[in-house]
Amino acid sequence: MSEGSISQEEIDALLSGVDMGGLGSGGSFSSVPDTNIDTATLQKFSDGMKGKLAEIIKSMTQKDVIVDGATVDALGRDELLARLPEVVVAVMADYSAGLTGDHLFLMSTEFATKLVSLINQEENPALDDMGLSVVSEVISSHSGAEITELSKDGKLPGLATNPPEAVNQPKAMIRIPQGTFALFTYSGTLDGEPFTLWEAVGGSVAEGMAKALGGGTQKAASPDMSAASMAAAAGFSQQPMMGAQNPAGMQQSAMMGMGQPNMGMQQNPMMGMGQPNMGMQQNAMMGMQQPMMGMQQMQTPPSVQALQFPNFQQSVPSGEQGNIGLIMDVFMEMTVELGRTKKTIKDILGLGEGTIIELDKLAGEPVDILVNHKTIARGEVVVIDESFGVRVTEILPAMDHVASSI
Repeated sequence: MSEGSISQEEIDALLSGVDMGGLGSGGSFSSVPDTNIDTATLQKFSDGMKGKLAEIIKSMTQKDVIVDGATVDALGRDELLARLPEVVVAVMADYSAGLTGDHLFLMSTEFATKLVSLINQEENPALDDMGLSVVSEVISSHSGAEITELSKDGKLPGLATNPPEAVNQPKAMIRIPQGTFALFTYSGTLDGEPFTLWEAVGGSVAEGMAKALGGGTQKAASPDMSAASMAAAAGFSQQPMMGAQNPAGMQQSAMMGMGQPNMGMQQNPMMGMGQPNMGMQQNAMMGMQQPMMGMQQMQTPPSVQALQFPNFQQSVPSGEQGNIGLIMDVFMEMTVELGRTKKTIKDILGLGEGTIIELDKLAGEPVDILVNHKTIARGEVVVIDESFGVRVTEILPAMDHVASSI
């Protein structure tokens, strides 16, 4: 995922309604409840973790913390989005060893800002890279406590997650686990103010956690598979029986063939002697072929077809441009960059009033216009009623946008 911005590929996917793990039309994320997630076992685990979560936040903020609510639900993406505010702080800490799968923490921007304010001891802090790193540290401590609990007594040896990565984005842009997943919801108060922390765990990870904790459910047999197995078994049992009935017919034909030599010997001894052998051989071969036909039917391989994935690189058809309305109200940061320079720490510490900093731009050169730190255009600085402004003189080609986001 890009750092606080939407890449060109993600925008194209959003416009075309293609799922990219958080982007796309809401109708494409319907899910069927997965009864294989043992929420009862995970509920006991969350009850034990809520006290440890309170201790971690209290030790880092030095304020009173109460976590009095902990629930676990099995749900899908649409249900989670309905519970979240429009803009959230998300921390990705996917499981990478012991268990492998999605692991996501979500909180409101108000709760994240309060954490940063109390831990850094500053008023009105910004949720910039520094602030988000503070939030990641809180989540890292709680995730570490979960790993310690899950690894006790060798239940999940070597369990580990990727380093937490925090972003502050609209909820529709967050990479939410696909299908049905387990959602841990912790609620309480920090310094007298209520807060909620959501923790989403992918379905396969949730099943692994439940089994390690002594729970877990058995997957029900598929009705289609059971029917196919019954049909295959019936075909296997019927064919040999048909083949087995032929020996009686072979005996009957053989007896008839044996009866013909007397007649044949009186008329033509050579013809009478040849007919019984032919009758026995033909019926015996028919009796042996029937079981072989049954075995061939059982060994017929299933039809296998290659899975076709959508091509994310295709251009968006003109008929789907109407979906741009889905992101019309999304705020994006626009910046005008006058120029840049690099200096040593010694030079930076020596800055003072009156110091002149030379930039890499020449006088009269166009300035860069950036959206979410990606250059999209260039322009010239103007003054409008004693305020600075910029007049757009050049729009960069779309391919330059894509190249700058890679």
